[in-house]
Amino acid sequence: MPVVLDTPVAVRRAAMDLLARREHSRVELTRKLRKRGAPPELIDSALQRLAEDGLLSEARYLESYVSSRARAGYGPQRIREELGQRGLQRDDIEQAMQRSDIDWSENLRDVWQRKFRGQLPADARERAQQGRFLAYRGYSVEMIGRLLRGALDD
Repeated sequence: MPVVLDTPVAVRRAAMDLLARREHSRVELTRKLRKRGAPPELIDSALQRLAEDGLLSEARYLESYVSSRARAGYGPQRIREELGQRGLQRDDIEQAMQRSDIDWSENLRDVWQRKFRGQLPADARERAQQGRFLAYRGYSVEMIGRLLRGALDD
């Protein structure tokens, strides 16, 4: 039997259930609550109260997301793009990226080591293959070029 989200208490409870599983952005929570049938005016007021109570935080969501995706081997460009697609403000994304304190060069090296066993490309085809993979992961062409030349730490 589906839960009816027709009261402020029901909407708040549904939002808190979602937040108990993981951090969410305001946009994500709004989308999920609408999908469950909550009216927009109840969603806005419930999310405002959750933010005031410190239970809903865009900064915490951004920190969690950046950290999680970086641990999964994704680079800064890809993470920025994903967060932008999730409706977050570019300034907030940039602040979160700067606060993250992630060594992207080390991250890139780890991803490359795992995927290619630390073997520098022997020819242009291998170089292109490694470069495409790392670019898809969200690392800059400049960083990839330095890594594949063996000069990432320079």
